[in-house]
Amino acid sequence: MPEVAERVSYLEELMQKLAYSQMQTNMSLDRLSNEMRGFKDEMREFKDEMREFKDEMRGFKDEMREYKDWSKKQIVTMNRQWGDLANKLGTVVEDFVAPNLPRIARDYFGCDEVDYLAIRVKKRSVTDRSKRREFDAIAVCGETFVLNETKSSPEIRDAEKLSEFLDSKELFDYFPEYTEYRICPIFSSLYLDDALVSYLTKKGIYALTMKDDTMELVNYTALS
Repeated sequence: MPEVAERVSYLEELMQKLAYSQMQTNMSLDRLSNEMRGFKDEMREFKDEMREFKDEMRGFKDEMREYKDWSKKQIVTMNRQWGDLANKLGTVVEDFVAPNLPRIARDYFGCDEVDYLAIRVKKRSVTDRSKRREFDAIAVCGETFVLNETKSSPEIRDAEKLSEFLDSKELFDYFPEYTEYRICPIFSSLYLDDALVSYLTKKGIYALTMKDDTMELVNYTALS
């Protein structure tokens, strides 16, 4: 009987330990559950804050887009007003074309540096001394000769005259030193309609006009 009593006592002690262990486990699980609940609440708050931040960023991006659109419109408007004034004063070449020629020569014709740039060039023909001609703007770099003709109110017949002049090779009567150069003819204006650009492209003449806030060759891809 003493052995049975000892075993019962041992079992009771073991049961108590198991019960205590279970209680500790339950307490740990409760604590963990509370911590997880707290973590979930924090994550929910964080997600809400991130959502608010995203909304604010979206609003900021919309404002920036509106500002950029407004700025672009302002630049276009200012250029148009400046262009109208230049047209009235007859200074389109000086104000718009000439300042852009070095960049055009670099970006489109591979000229690292312009060797010679001149506007309103008056030349006498070397084959007929009685003939004189004025060229709106020319630029020379490397083996490239850029010839620009500008019209404030361009018409098809203006482009036709330039095309005929180029086809006649009369250019070299005025610039015989550039006979072996690559000739890049440009017809420019603050505005060129689609029909005129199409005609220039057909004749192999680059069309230079305002594009947003600067002047660009709008038919360069078609002629490349």
